[in-house]
Amino acid sequence: MTRPVWLEAGRGAVITGGASGIGLAMGRALAAAGMNVLLADSDAGRLDEAAEALGQAHPDVRIERFAVDVSRREEVEALSQSAFAAFEDIALVMNNAGVGGGGHAFEAPDRWERVLGVNLWGVIHGVQVFTPALITQGRPAAIINTGSKQGITSPPGDTAYNVSKAGVKTLTEGLEHSLRDLPDRKVRAHLLIPGFTFTGMTRQADKPPGAWTAEQVVDFALERVAAGDFYILCPDNEVSRKLDEARIAWAAGDLIENRPPLSRWSPEWREAFAAFLAEQGL
Repeated sequence: MTRPVWLEAGRGAVITGGASGIGLAMGRALAAAGMNVLLADSDAGRLDEAAEALGQAHPDVRIERFAVDVSRREEVEALSQSAFAAFEDIALVMNNAGVGGGGHAFEAPDRWERVLGVNLWGVIHGVQVFTPALITQGRPAAIINTGSKQGITSPPGDTAYNVSKAGVKTLTEGLEHSLRDLPDRKVRAHLLIPGFTFTGMTRQADKPPGAWTAEQVVDFALERVAAGDFYILCPDNEVSRKLDEARIAWAAGDLIENRPPLSRWSPEWREAFAAFLAEQGL
């Protein structure tokens, strides 16, 4: 596999939501490649276990841990200070921490605040705190923000989560546009859009057949980052890239054709959506 230009042994990586799932899988992949890794997470107990295991598996690299609530800017600032004190330089910041369970549009304001605080404000804090320092280093580096297909097609169920991930998409697009305008720019941004992935958030004991593992997502992400992709749209064992593209196109069509919002899930539009998929050979 071709490596991203910033992936070098001895350089540092900071990963929020790093105690499990995609974050921990990324930490394992980078440590195996010789990078020093700082795992950050709000679950201190799980974080200690993950960091200990990663350190034992890769004793030749430096593994750090930092308990953080990314919804609080001051804690992300402390994370940055700790990371730059521990590592000579930082090649990757992965804003990956996320929670679900927000609720629909007019319920549970406390849960909405928590979901937006972690999923959106946590990424905003990570971008605003780390980006200037990465630019100042003058070396190739990357910011990977973990989004979601739910932030693009907005399926009914957890509107708070959809809003948070839609915000991450827009933020990351704006970040990459701003970085692109810098003279001799060395820092790039990428939007990771996982498919159905078996992680701690799925709350299932065994991996469903349709899901990818977190390791598959990380392998795919690093391959696409090396290829220069901004949008890292991951398939899974149930949904192909072609089907994802059709669903995204239909969602955009709601606006263009002035259909009811989220028409894909409306009984009146079920046959039209099925016909649309058939036209795409799906």
